[in-house]
Amino acid sequence: MSTATLTGACPECETDLTVPPIAQGETFSCPECMLTLRVEDIQDGRLTLQMVEVTLRDWGQ
Repeated sequence: MSTATLTGACPECETDLTVPPIAQGETFSCPECMLTLRVEDIQDGRLTLQMVEVTLRDWGQ
């Protein structure tokens, strides 16, 4: 029994990624550079990924 997977590349570190089925708009982290990525498009099992800018809170410390 084969498991369907999707492929893509991190736009920051260019690591080849293979992920289980994921929907457009979902986010996940690159295992290499830990950047948060959003799935922008899926065509023929290939992901188009976009970096998600994460704003950290300034707690005034």
